[in-house]
Amino acid sequence: MTHILKATDIPSVGNKPKIIKEFIGKINSNTDEVSIAHMKSPSGWIEPPQTPEFNEYTIVLKGAIHIRKEGNETVVRTNEAFIAKKGIEIQYSTPEPDGAEYIAVCVPAFTIDKVHRKE
Repeated sequence: MTHILKATDIPSVGNKPKIIKEFIGKINSNTDEVSIAHMKSPSGWIEPPQTPEFNEYTIVLKGAIHIRKEGNETVVRTNEAFIAKKGIEIQYSTPEPDGAEYIAVCVPAFTIDKVHRKE
């Protein structure tokens, strides 16, 4: 049994600072199988496109995340979820006035060498 007492702040990428608090994953719990993080993105945030080697499951708690995949954009709002499959290029942003607060779950766990972000 592992009791996790607090999250670890993870540096973010993108045009504006975003709060990432990893509860379970490579950094906070030395877990390879899954990572679970609480995120807060400001209005106008956008990150570079990525083609990850992991599936990512996102649950929006507040606000909205815009997700661009293969030229199409999906808007995921409060109390909605999205599944991004590994090996497909995807780009996340929070352009709306309230930004977004959400939970991200990556299987296997997120690592910087497996996200494959474009410069």
